[in-house]
Amino acid sequence: MALLQLHDVKKIYDQGKIEVPALRGIDLEVDEGEFTTVFGPSGSGKTTLLNIIGCLDKPTAGTVTFAGSDLGGLDKKALARIRRHNIGFIFQSYNLIPVLTAYENVEFAARLVGKYSSREIRDRVLSILAAVGLEGLEGRRPNELSGGQKQRVAIARALVKEPKLVLADEPTANLDSKTSEEVLQVMLKMNQELGTTFIFSTHDPRVMEYARRLIEIRDGLITKDQRRKQDDVLN
Repeated sequence: MALLQLHDVKKIYDQGKIEVPALRGIDLEVDEGEFTTVFGPSGSGKTTLLNIIGCLDKPTAGTVTFAGSDLGGLDKKALARIRRHNIGFIFQSYNLIPVLTAYENVEFAARLVGKYSSREIRDRVLSILAAVGLEGLEGRRPNELSGGQKQRVAIARALVKEPKLVLADEPTANLDSKTSEEVLQVMLKMNQELGTTFIFSTHDPRVMEYARRLIEIRDGLITKDQRRKQDDVLN
């Protein structure tokens, strides 16, 4: 079943008197439960595409449908509500709140949803932190954690509200190869066990090895869309 549909999506940025096309007509359909990577050179439109999918930006033209809702007619409040309830974000810079512990960073995301009791929040936070391998580290602040541990907190924060979609923008960019593998395994496990849809933006060939679908974007257009056989994917 399609979770996400984009039809002829274009994005043009105005820079003074110059118009810069970031996306030139994207057609894309993503099903529930996919583990997909979007790749391409810098400036190809990857981040713009993720920002539009994540309701952080609006296209100049075209339509975007998410979970059956046409996003084009929604105002900022409605888009924010979709982000808060249905979309998780994982960034290369982690974006953790430095004064909060690992537990509090994840708890904050759960509270923003506004649908869980205090006990439910506590149970969910402890459960997801244990699932990503951080049991016993709940009380540590970001400056007391390694890069891989910070990224695990970011994954837990994205997943604690059980979003339909997780967008990961260069999630392994600041990690060494061993830690990258560990973090990718965590996300793959969450994908398989929870059915969460993941879309990655990356330059990292290690991320591509785990993806079941590879989408290449160049100059604002999709130039390759390959679904891979299970035997070709790392597990």
